[in-house]
Amino acid sequence: MAVDSADRRRTHRHGLRRRRQDTKSGEFMSSHRLLRLRNRRIQALIAGIALAILVLGLSGVRSTMAAWTDTEQSAGSFRAATVPAPTLTANCKYVPVLLSGRVEIYWHLPTGYQLTDVDIEASTSGLGSVLAPLTGYNLSLNTTSTGGGNYTTKVPAGVLTGLLGSLGELQVSLFVKHTSGWRSGPASIASDAGLLFGGKCRNLT
Repeated sequence: MAVDSADRRRTHRHGLRRRRQDTKSGEFMSSHRLLRLRNRRIQALIAGIALAILVLGLSGVRSTMAAWTDTEQSAGSFRAATVPAPTLTANCKYVPVLLSGRVEIYWHLPTGYQLTDVDIEASTSGLGSVLAPLTGYNLSLNTTSTGGGNYTTKVPAGVLTGLLGSLGELQVSLFVKHTSGWRSGPASIASDAGLLFGGKCRNLT
């Protein structure tokens, strides 16, 4: 009987140890599984973030490339076309005024443009020299419409005298400018309106 009792106690203790080991083993396995599950979730999250960044990055690149391509194509096609130049519709005229005078330029504005799209410049030191804006001169205030896109521009002789003095002939040119910054060829006249005793004018284009 004593032997049976001792055997039972040993068996009981052995069973307790096995249960503790099984419990620890189960807890270890459960923790390991949770760790692996958490790692998978973290990896999936990182992969998702990376994919989102990649998609957004490619989208931005495509948008930038598309904008650049559109701009380049637009600029290229515009360079291929010429900005239409204003055209002279009649011979320019020198109109004498007491102790002074003025030059009148008769010209046509291309369709699709406005008077504010026009620049006026004059040679700085005689015919054939570099052109520059007429300082203090307002084209809009000195230009009148005669209908059908035709205009008359008046340039006081005093403005031209200030550029060249009282002697010599200079060039006055009208340009049409595009919003891109490109300009047309000139519509030009030549005048010696700065002469003290009268003057004359002729078309160059």
